[in-house]
Amino acid sequence: MQIKVGYDLSYSFPQPTPMILALSIHYSRSSDLAQPDHLLTQPAVPVRGYRDSFGNWCSRLLAPAGRVRIFSSAVVNDSGKPDGCALDAAQTPIDALPEEALPFLLGSRYCETDQLLSVAWELFGNTPPGWRRVQAICDFVHRHITFGYEHASPSKTALGVYEQPEGVCRDYAHLAIALCRCMNIPARYCTGYLGDIGVPPPYGVMDFAGWFEAYLGGQWHTFDPRNNVPRIGRVLIARGRDAADVAIATTFGPNTLERFSVYVDEVAGAA
Repeated sequence: MQIKVGYDLSYSFPQPTPMILALSIHYSRSSDLAQPDHLLTQPAVPVRGYRDSFGNWCSRLLAPAGRVRIFSSAVVNDSGKPDGCALDAAQTPIDALPEEALPFLLGSRYCETDQLLSVAWELFGNTPPGWRRVQAICDFVHRHITFGYEHASPSKTALGVYEQPEGVCRDYAHLAIALCRCMNIPARYCTGYLGDIGVPPPYGVMDFAGWFEAYLGGQWHTFDPRNNVPRIGRVLIARGRDAADVAIATTFGPNTLERFSVYVDEVAGAA
């Protein structure tokens, strides 16, 4: 199947303002791009790209004063299969973990492992280690948090949403990531596109999605405590320790976001 994805953002700037954007589809999906996701701006400004410390492709530009539109669209080839399930995936002892997984055991900006450690062991200390333990964490988070865009807050952390269980997909991911790390399971934050393919209506407002990956059985596996069921057509943009590492836009000056539109649609008739 093919999926058309894209975004259309408009900002108003009182003065020229530098920006860093993490909006490009992840390099792991580059071979799936039937139409590349070139970042475009109106008015046209020079855009430079670089890889961050996690391997994500980022763009930087100097937005001029006034209204600036940032937009892109792409067509992605996809298997059409739902997220995988590996019930027998084992938990790897810390001393056997690869070095690249170790940073995802530690506390981070939005995932306070030190303050959730006792909670995690009380809740999940008796669960079977491995896949079933991560799924138990996802089940708990899915039940614990009430979803609502009105509850979105850029400052809410894993501890915050545990104590005040209302939020959006990033809050579900942050709490699950923190609990996994408390249980000695490496977990990393993911952001990307996730449409409603294969899901019955009614459909929610489209937005970028947040989920996480846990390291089990020698590889990374996708988990989504917000939806908590396998989904079709997940398109990764970026990975990091938490949302602070994968902000879609970082602006170095005052601005107003005037338009925010994200779309994910299955291409009709595509094989």
